[in-house]
Amino acid sequence: MGNSDSGYAPGQNRSDTVLIACGALAREITALIRVNNWQHMKVQCLPAKLHNTPNEIAPAVQSKITELRDAGYNNLYVAYADCGTGGELDRVLEKENVERIGGPHCYSFFAGAEVFDALHESEFGTFYLTDFLVRHFDRLILRDMGIEKHPELLPMYFGNYKKLVYLAQTEIPELVEQARAAADKLGLEFEHHITGYGELEVSLEQVAQHTEVPVKWHV
Repeated sequence: MGNSDSGYAPGQNRSDTVLIACGALAREITALIRVNNWQHMKVQCLPAKLHNTPNEIAPAVQSKITELRDAGYNNLYVAYADCGTGGELDRVLEKENVERIGGPHCYSFFAGAEVFDALHESEFGTFYLTDFLVRHFDRLILRDMGIEKHPELLPMYFGNYKKLVYLAQTEIPELVEQARAAADKLGLEFEHHITGYGELEVSLEQVAQHTEVPVKWHV
């Protein structure tokens, strides 16, 4: 997902707050901006497929920060969790003096840390899906991971999993059925929890309140 879908374009107000976001959160962030009328907040999305190569996330975010600052934007916020970077993303953001959403991954901030920890402790062998991952399950999981062409890879990737938990941001019956079908394809038990936007909404509300009157963002 590139600039054409992001809500950012050259010539916009350089005092806007620009959210550098994971493409997997684009729909949710755009919905929150629209519902709350955060007109001073814009979004730049990086490809969601970076989650399959988490070592590339921090360099991609670093490059986007440089690009935006070169374009004159100083109010930046990163809508990523750590997402498997092993702390590398935080090291980049500390150096650049930019803040991000708290938490190890989007499952945690959608569900809330306490709820997610309880889910995880109840069954360590759990695979999680969000609305985005349900919509793109066949492409991101079956195709991009090679399972579609090589079914023998399925037990290698998912042999230690027992359950698939769908953490739903919306209440759409079709997505529930798609998630249930995904669990069947992986041979896992199915569980469904409605989380809404969780801590993503809380974090963006805090950013919006701090940057409604244009100021330079500081950690």
